[in-house]
Amino acid sequence: MGAATSKQSGDAAEDAALRHLQRAGMQLLQRNYRTPGRGGGEIDLVMRAADGTLVFVEVRARRATAHGGAGASVDASKQRRIVFAARHYLMRLAQPPPCRFDVVLLEDARLVWLRGAFDAG
Repeated sequence: MGAATSKQSGDAAEDAALRHLQRAGMQLLQRNYRTPGRGGGEIDLVMRAADGTLVFVEVRARRATAHGGAGASVDASKQRRIVFAARHYLMRLAQPPPCRFDVVLLEDARLVWLRGAFDAG
């Protein structure tokens, strides 16, 4: 059996992040939300916090911390695509709730949850 594909690794990282967030009292609303068409964005997890805040979560996993590790991979371009997808998601709601953007990093079997990691600015 060969090494896990990047899709399998990504799915496993999302599973671990989801379990962690659910244990913290968050509710899953949608997984892998994608905007239609090319050039859009994707949100790994759309969650609802206990206070009703809608939380858009980007999950990043890296085996090594070289090149800045998982956190450095959520650059300005990636943030713009996540914000674009979040705006698309919110257009479907009659009354958008408060929102925030979190990042869950998995590096070397360690999970770090960055609440409010960036904003829509």
